[in-house]
Amino acid sequence: MFKILFNFMLIMMIVMILMLLASLLSKKSFTDREKNSPFECGFDPMSSSRLPFSLHFFLISIIFLIFDVEIALILPMIMIINLSNVWVWTTTSIIFIIILLLGLYHEWNQGMLSWSK
Repeated sequence: MFKILFNFMLIMMIVMILMLLASLLSKKSFTDREKNSPFECGFDPMSSSRLPFSLHFFLISIIFLIFDVEIALILPMIMIINLSNVWVWTTTSIIFIIILLLGLYHEWNQGMLSWSK
């Protein structure tokens, strides 16, 4: 028990010393107003924070995120085909892919996939 406590204290001391050294060595002596101001994707941070953005681009990025999650759900289904019952795996996969295709059809029907309107 004492050995575990000693190792824990030793590790904590090393971590604290490294954090202190990192904070001391990372201080910059050159201070400039422009370099100290936040950089926000090329926009001037002193201007209005309510800049217009493309809502359609936002919707396309959300659709991409949804399809990315769907791919992350499909890949384990491929890996588990040998470990499960073929009938159960087939029905589950078909139902899942039908749900995805219905969602894709709905997005296409609503006009979310066309870039120019």
